[in-house]
Amino acid sequence: MSHDQNFKNLILDYLREALTFFAAAEADEIDEHARITPVRQEQLQARLGERFRELDVPLLVEWPDRRREALLFVIEEETDTRRFSIHCLAHYCLDLAELMDTDRVVPVVIFLRRATGAPQRLRLGGDQDTYFDFHYLSCALGELDCEHYRHSDNLVVRLNLPNMQYPAQRKAEVYAQAVRGLTTLEPDPEKQLKYLDFIDIYAALGDNQPLWTESP
Repeated sequence: MSHDQNFKNLILDYLREALTFFAAAEADEIDEHARITPVRQEQLQARLGERFRELDVPLLVEWPDRRREALLFVIEEETDTRRFSIHCLAHYCLDLAELMDTDRVVPVVIFLRRATGAPQRLRLGGDQDTYFDFHYLSCALGELDCEHYRHSDNLVVRLNLPNMQYPAQRKAEVYAQAVRGLTTLEPDPEKQLKYLDFIDIYAALGDNQPLWTESP
């Protein structure tokens, strides 16, 4: 199962809602006047034939009235924290900053489960100083308490309720809340069908156990 593709679709279909949820600390100023555009995912190669780096979802946020400088969001979905490389993420951001000629870049990592064990910061330096200091916004879905989000009017939040923490006995209720959010907040029947599949995948109603362990 390609969780990366599932989340790419989700973000590209609901750009504003995704930024508001996954990158809340930087999204307050993204109002209805801002234009959000996906950026090419394949990064330019130093030499033809070399392996290229492909980003999950890079987004450019621009304000046509130029009230604010454009802002780049580099969004990565990570299913297994053991495979997460903060060095690779730093490379992605530096490459994109150079390609787009900007230093306004916001890295965001969506952890499908918990962020336990994932490095939060990368510092490079010597005995006298730190010469490179990199960190990112983190949204660890498996660490969020479903109870706090069950009535959200953000569709991306409602679709991700099954990915959050909840008691096993409330699994059907969480599923229903996600479906109710979909049918209430998304008027397009085709998208309703598309994201009902998303809910089904992550709710896993056929399993005997919830996706995540119940909170203590």
